[in-house]
Amino acid sequence: MTIGQIINQVRENDPQADADLLQLAYEFADKAHKGQKRMNGEPYIQHSLHTAFLLAQMKADLTIIIAGILHDVPEDTEVTLEEIEKNFGQDVASLVHGITKLGKIKYRGVERYRENLRKMFLAMAEDLRVILIKFCDRLHNLRTLDALPTEKRQRIARETLEIYAPIAGLLGIWRLKWQMEDLCFKYLYPEEFKKLLYKYEVEKKVERNQYIQKVKNTLGKKLSEAGIDYQVEGRFKHLYSIYKKMQLKDRKFDEILDVFALRIIVPSIPDCYKTLGIIHTIWKPKVGRIKDYIAVPKPNGYRSLHTTVFGIDNQPTEFQIRTEEMNEESHYGIAAHWYYKQRSGSDYHEERQPAWVKEILNILKQENEDKDFIKEIKLDIFHDRIFVFSPKGDVFDLPEDSTPIDFAYAVHTEIGNKAIGALVNNKMVPLDHPLKNGDLTEIIIDKRRKGPSRDWLKFVKTNRAKEKITHFTNESKFASFKKIFPKI
Repeated sequence: MTIGQIINQVRENDPQADADLLQLAYEFADKAHKGQKRMNGEPYIQHSLHTAFLLAQMKADLTIIIAGILHDVPEDTEVTLEEIEKNFGQDVASLVHGITKLGKIKYRGVERYRENLRKMFLAMAEDLRVILIKFCDRLHNLRTLDALPTEKRQRIARETLEIYAPIAGLLGIWRLKWQMEDLCFKYLYPEEFKKLLYKYEVEKKVERNQYIQKVKNTLGKKLSEAGIDYQVEGRFKHLYSIYKKMQLKDRKFDEILDVFALRIIVPSIPDCYKTLGIIHTIWKPKVGRIKDYIAVPKPNGYRSLHTTVFGIDNQPTEFQIRTEEMNEESHYGIAAHWYYKQRSGSDYHEERQPAWVKEILNILKQENEDKDFIKEIKLDIFHDRIFVFSPKGDVFDLPEDSTPIDFAYAVHTEIGNKAIGALVNNKMVPLDHPLKNGDLTEIIIDKRRKGPSRDWLKFVKTNRAKEKITHFTNESKFASFKKIFPKI
């Protein structure tokens, strides 16, 4: 990957983009990472360039792409965040800082940490641009997993499948979601992956392509006669998606009917509805399979018309009908949404969280049990929560204004009982100090300490801390009472 390829992609998206700034960011990162190699032996700067190129393909703006080039500089080199801000501005530095914070989260395979990781990503929705960079960073890491030991490959793949991919779906970034899922599938279930790949690519590919071409020929003729400009693409269900459906419905590969669909891209919304009508005049629609996501978009902003018909030789065939803008948004979700807002002259910076993203977050806060959405990815969001890091990189979910003592009891009862001090972001603070989102917190303990102070009840916020302190002090009172009156 070269900076020239990234510049060409950016100019294709926006001919007015400042290519000189991209070149400067590349030279800055290249100098910072000089001499560093990845596990596969290639120069480290290649990872930065691949991350930035993926962002450019998503039509992300210049600030996000520059942050993508620089995203590992503060964590992996001697260059500081302050130097990045001095050279590229506060906005770029803020994004790079956000990525650095996400990098501190470690996956331990324990259910509570997995849930907290999900919450952490959603908390970062205060600036969703950070999540976009992290997705692209992770996707390129997945593409180079072969260089890592088996155990680490499995850990990264499982973390991605259970945390990153669902959030990509949440934000409508389907192109990244399915690529991440299929790569994880390959590493987590290698035998199942190979079998399905053979059936998909070898046994059925020719037959499937011939069928799609026949449908294209028949439909294309009718659309041309109606004066509708169109593109027809074959859309194939991805391997992990097929595998999940086979497991969920206990079906064999040949019994999965919607392995592929035809996607029709037309110039305007009226053309979408005209095309739907033409399809239904050629083939009989299947009852209950017509869905209008243009009139009523999905919560993540997805828009399209869907219909399943009994096609050539009575074979069930799915069509998705949409405009070019809808198609881009279906691939890249919020990134494409911002791109089209910018092109239309809207001040998209004022709309970093479009209404549909706010709606998702509101649904989550209400703990809605919509089976198709919330239940599937098991996400929950709490109002007024903070996420605090331990020195090991674990993340703990606490109520707002929690103190180091709340954090100590969240880590372990004995850490709370023996606490005598706290370091927050490497600075000594009192035990009643209010913690903030993203604080790195370390508890200083004294193993000789007998237990907690009852005075801590005046400032702790969590029920766990209150219960542990109360329990210990009550036990101590009872023990003292027994010493005085041993026969009672």
